[in-house]
Amino acid sequence: MNTSRRDVLKMAGMAVASSALPTIAILNPNRAFAGVNSDTLKIGLIGCGGRGSGAANQALKADPNVVLHAMGDIFKDKMDSSLENLTKVHGAKVQVDEGHKFIGFDAFKKVIDSGVDVVLLATPPHFRPEHLTAAINAGKHVFCEKPVAVDAPGVRKVLDAAKLAKQKNVSLMSGFCWRYHEPKRASFSRILDGAVGDISAIYNTYDTGTLWSFPRQPGWTDAEYVLRNWTYYTWLAGDHIVEQAVHSIDMMSWAMGGKLPLSAVGTGGRQVRTDSLFGNIFDHFAVTYEYENGVKGFHHSRQQANCENSYLVETIGTKGRAMVNCARNVHEIYGQNPWKYEGAQNDMYQTEHNELFASIRSGKLINDGEFMAQSTLLAIMGRMAAYTGKRITWEQALNSTEKLGPDTYSFQMVPPVVEVAKPGITAFS
Repeated sequence: MNTSRRDVLKMAGMAVASSALPTIAILNPNRAFAGVNSDTLKIGLIGCGGRGSGAANQALKADPNVVLHAMGDIFKDKMDSSLENLTKVHGAKVQVDEGHKFIGFDAFKKVIDSGVDVVLLATPPHFRPEHLTAAINAGKHVFCEKPVAVDAPGVRKVLDAAKLAKQKNVSLMSGFCWRYHEPKRASFSRILDGAVGDISAIYNTYDTGTLWSFPRQPGWTDAEYVLRNWTYYTWLAGDHIVEQAVHSIDMMSWAMGGKLPLSAVGTGGRQVRTDSLFGNIFDHFAVTYEYENGVKGFHHSRQQANCENSYLVETIGTKGRAMVNCARNVHEIYGQNPWKYEGAQNDMYQTEHNELFASIRSGKLINDGEFMAQSTLLAIMGRMAAYTGKRITWEQALNSTEKLGPDTYSFQMVPPVVEVAKPGITAFS
């Protein structure tokens, strides 16, 4: 699922943007590590898969005086591979001894309590609300991957954690990486300044190919198999509209200035991925978000091989239209106020961590909590509309009592029953 994102980052020789960073982070963030001292920031990684390892790599590059202090995962092989690779790249900045390698469903607690200053959350989304709440309660700065939940109770928990982060004076950085991409910052700032006039419609897509999967191995329990293939289970991933296409939905919300829709109607289903191998998620969605004054947000997402791919947000207004095409790196406005982005490119993933650690050093803290929770709920709302076939209001979505997944976990547990939603039959709760 990361193929298109990696391809985007290869374009135009992207370099880290540094205009807002303090001098120490600009001049030499990767200078030789001088050793731990009283100013060293200790990092804890929770979730050691590809995204977690990438986040740790970026965090270690973001500041000259940071160390990776603790790691946690439910799978030892994931942790061992991540640790080996990070050590090869960062050497002495990786200081995870045997006493700070934690395995198990409670590993997140042990990482948080290990003396770290900054926590990176990159487990499957189902676990995010609990992990985030624990980290904020402990007064840790947090990088929190998207999406931040898979259901409304989880979103409400994240909103509470975001408020608490402000009270505790800690930074909370989201994994909505496009918010840290300079071409998109320039594009959406112009949209919000009225370059396309009053918005009448926004069309956004995330049409891509298929996902990875891990064949079942001898000795795996049902729970381990499901957890290793988490992207195919709604209770773990939220379905691909929530886990992946939420990036495009977040950019729609960005263009709308964070205004919330009144309701959503949608459709979706499984046309290609019909085997039980693919859990219970859909392979396509189409959702219409309805805002005040007749403004519409049209979302389309698909995970099907050998089809036309698309990853864009097109904002249409009374004075023109703005095209943000993630796959082609196009950022342009047409109409009365023509404009094309021709400035510097940046590695948005690196910029996220540069700005997170700069905020910690300067005391000018970042809190992405509200918008990351709202964008996640927008995607969940779209899933609800498609799964049930009903019109779902924002208030219904926010106050939904549907809680996905169990309350306790073990490799011997019986995973939740996997049923594919049937629009018109599946009930809203």
